Amino acid sequence: MGAGAVVEYPLVTVEDGRVSLIESLAASDPARAGAATYRFPEATLVPAYVDIHIHGCAGHDVMEATPDALGAIGTYLATRGVGGYFPTTVTSPRDETMRSLAGLTREIGQHTEHRGATPLGIHLEGPFLSHLKRGVHTEALLEAPSTALFDRFWQAAEGRICLMTIAPELPGATELIAHATALGVRCSMGHSNARMCEAEAGYIAGARSATHTFNAMRAIDHREPGLAAYVLDKRSLFAEIICDGIHVDPLMVRLFCRSKNEDRIVLVTDGMSATGMPDGTYMLGDMEVEVRDGRCSSNGILAGSVLTLDHGVQNFIKFTGATLSTAVAAASHNPSRLMGIDNDWGSLDAGRKANITVLSSTAEVIQTFLEGRATIA
Repeated sequence: MGAGAVVEYPLVTVEDGRVSLIESLAASDPARAGAATYRFPEATLVPAYVDIHIHGCAGHDVMEATPDALGAIGTYLATRGVGGYFPTTVTSPRDETMRSLAGLTREIGQHTEHRGATPLGIHLEGPFLSHLKRGVHTEALLEAPSTALFDRFWQAAEGRICLMTIAPELPGATELIAHATALGVRCSMGHSNARMCEAEAGYIAGARSATHTFNAMRAIDHREPGLAAYVLDKRSLFAEIICDGIHVDPLMVRLFCRSKNEDRIVLVTDGMSATGMPDGTYMLGDMEVEVRDGRCSSNGILAGSVLTLDHGVQNFIKFTGATLSTAVAAASHNPSRLMGIDNDWGSLDAGRKANITVLSSTAEVIQTFLEGRATIA
């Protein structure tokens, strides 16, 4: 059915966890309708969402890296239409990062009885970030890009690092980008003060994405355009965007949408442990974050979000006028293509794993299915 395909009023037949047939009720004959595994006469089916940049939710941080923490995170994410996610680290002491990577690795791909969203791989955000654009990442813990240090992380994670955010202008960054890319890691340029030429060097070295566009990157200037301008101009570059109306003004989201190829837009949450929780004080790694009225901040600096991906899809439609299909693709098909997991994720084609989200007419999540089994919602 292709990228971002949606099916209204569907009938779904699932065999051995894979889709064997999806069709609209209107197009089905009575015999096939009677044999369908699931029927949704007043709903729309879309591919299950995939969040490639998320630090936590439901009161838990992925850096905890325990079965209980990831179980709670996965259970909550499934209620928001997310079927798979890439737990995202935050800059921490080396030994703490190693411990978290090892713990996350033990949980990746595990199917537990809660049937929540599945951790698919690790997003390493930090420590190879710009001091000038570090956001809330602890300055004293930032590191110069180093293939030797990366290899220590890689070994701790048993090769489960799938995505890495890196500032391409740092000495040694292009060498590390090339090294990680050769291992199959997707490199994303972010937390960066890069100029256009430095961003291009990162792309040439192998970087294929940008992390939370406009946030923690050199702003657009008409005489010295930086990474943000490069993201808009390089149409083949995938680019994350946080669509909560706080991190990026809706006008800039519209400009972003008009500049990028639709198949390169990736909706992310950058969600933290406070997601799904009341206002208060929460932890992001080892940092205290105050959450008030949807804004997360530490010492006055934005620190992640409490956005959920289903609301990101709804906001993207509201901010840009995009179709449901385009918005859904940005939360499912596009991140799956970036991460090289589109054989099983991001599509409703027959033969794919039945990773499906069911939406109401207003794009509210009704149910999420993983390999054809309903998650707790």
